[in-house]
Amino acid sequence: MPGKGQEVTNKVNNMCGIVGALAQRDVSSILLEGLRRLEYRGYDSAGIAIIHEQKLERFRALGKVQALTERVSDDQPGQIGIAHTRWATHGEPSEINAHPHFSKNRVAVVHNGIIENYKQIRADLLAKGYQFETETDTEVVAHLIESYLKDDLFEAVKNAVDQLTGAFALGIIATDTPQTLVACRKGCPLVLGVGIQENFVASDVSALLPVTSRFIYLEEGDYAVLDHKDYQIFDADGKPKELAINVTELTSDSAQKGNYRHYMRKEIFEQGNSINDCLQGRIDSTSVLDSIFGAGADAIFTQVRNIQIVACGTSYHAGLVAKYWIEDLLGLPCQVEVASEFRYRKTAVPEATLFVTLSQSGETADTLAALRNLSSKNYCGFLSICNVAESSLVRESSLVLMTRAGVEIGVASTKSFTTQLVSMLLLVLSIGKTQDLDQKLAASIVRELTELPRQIEALLRLDAQIEVIAEDFIDKQGALFLGRGAHYPIAMEGALKLKEISYIHAEAYPAGELKHGPLALVDADMPVIIVTPNDELMDKLHSNMQEVKARGGKLYVFAHQGVSLDQRGDDIVVQMDCNTEWTTPILSTIPLQLLSYHVAVLRGTDVDQPRNLAKSVTVE
Repeated sequence: MPGKGQEVTNKVNNMCGIVGALAQRDVSSILLEGLRRLEYRGYDSAGIAIIHEQKLERFRALGKVQALTERVSDDQPGQIGIAHTRWATHGEPSEINAHPHFSKNRVAVVHNGIIENYKQIRADLLAKGYQFETETDTEVVAHLIESYLKDDLFEAVKNAVDQLTGAFALGIIATDTPQTLVACRKGCPLVLGVGIQENFVASDVSALLPVTSRFIYLEEGDYAVLDHKDYQIFDADGKPKELAINVTELTSDSAQKGNYRHYMRKEIFEQGNSINDCLQGRIDSTSVLDSIFGAGADAIFTQVRNIQIVACGTSYHAGLVAKYWIEDLLGLPCQVEVASEFRYRKTAVPEATLFVTLSQSGETADTLAALRNLSSKNYCGFLSICNVAESSLVRESSLVLMTRAGVEIGVASTKSFTTQLVSMLLLVLSIGKTQDLDQKLAASIVRELTELPRQIEALLRLDAQIEVIAEDFIDKQGALFLGRGAHYPIAMEGALKLKEISYIHAEAYPAGELKHGPLALVDADMPVIIVTPNDELMDKLHSNMQEVKARGGKLYVFAHQGVSLDQRGDDIVVQMDCNTEWTTPILSTIPLQLLSYHVAVLRGTDVDQPRNLAKSVTVE
């Protein structure tokens, strides 16, 4: 086992945002601002509960946080409160199903995650005379805590949690103890914010940046008991423990849109800086520096004979690109698998296999479960590439590289993806350094990495041209993305971005598979998007493009420098001012991100918070 933890076995995707606060001032504005910053985690309903004059007061609204803000009364200030922005699982999005949930106007609860055994608990509570108002699994938690509550809220919460099965984070207040907030985590992230005579709790650091820069990251199974002046932390057995306070370098402006219309647009345009941050202190002019993956990394890399990459979504696509690099440059076999598939099957593990996990949040449930449930002794190391330093994935891996992408709010991942690709290329170079990768070749790759930020800035100048092209997609219902070699996963990522935020059905195929089925879809109403690097597969790709044209299809070609195209008819060709060998997939990502963004804007969809999705999936 690479680290501590329990398997997450829930059956529903869920991502909600929790904020709690105790202060010597009214906390309503703190809670609402925290929710606004967590809205990427869920946005179908929101609610807030405060204790005012020894009574619980609650405001809830269907829709986004702004709808809740308009309902919160200034006439009922409170110095303790909890708040929640929801992504529905149990029970439809509605005001009555919105959190916080009450029990007898005595206990209020907010919840992220899934209570798997809620039906049995609900039946037991009904038999005891409790009445239920909602369809949610969360309401059983409120009633269960109330049933145990005598004079110690923490004991009541612990007794209740001991009966719960699932993955969850909870925040609880009660009128019996109006100066106490209890929080706990099991499988879902939760962080404490430490202030001066005020304390906070949230699902994410970003929610609390306006009020503190000091944070404590709760570990699996931990409880926290907060009051205005102090806090206590307990482990899963209820024993006191201490955790270090971390001072973040993030500022309250980190999660702001600035002058950009959408977070996604801002994050697309931040990629040059993010990649520069990712590279800083990790390479010199000709090589990758030693031990950038941690102490003992080089000794492990010397042993590596196979690599297994496990990830989900966009991170999975990054792993697929890396497979081409690993096998081409290192000559090592590499397997890449979706975490939700990997964790549920028996695997044959070759000796000296390096297990690599990729995750933006470091809390992706399937990826975590895959890491936690490894049983083979043939793994020689466990490495994570992640963007969140205090995440579970980072803490439970022996080797780590932080992507340093910065805060990413848009649900559709952009800068997290490109920094993951850069990080994977750094991994290839680091392993190669211990396994006799040609030094001249390594130096040329380092030079390409160094040039990446400048080249990305040049590609971003295609923005206006791509915005015009996007008009062709306004009334389209489908799109095909084609790629060869390492650009096949880039085509997959391009299709994912388009479907995520514009709701156009988009698929990606290896270009060589066109005749094996996808060609049946090609007609004048099916745009075909291709990225064409200047490599040995260019002639093959030309043939595939002619197959599309022969069926009346319209091509949208993003051509790297040096690519010669026989442009005919209504083909759209965008010339990309870049000509690299190894970093080409990273650069090819940029125009596809811009295309999906502009199509979504023109179609009027919610770019940053697309329907049915959330930024991270913290339970299965």
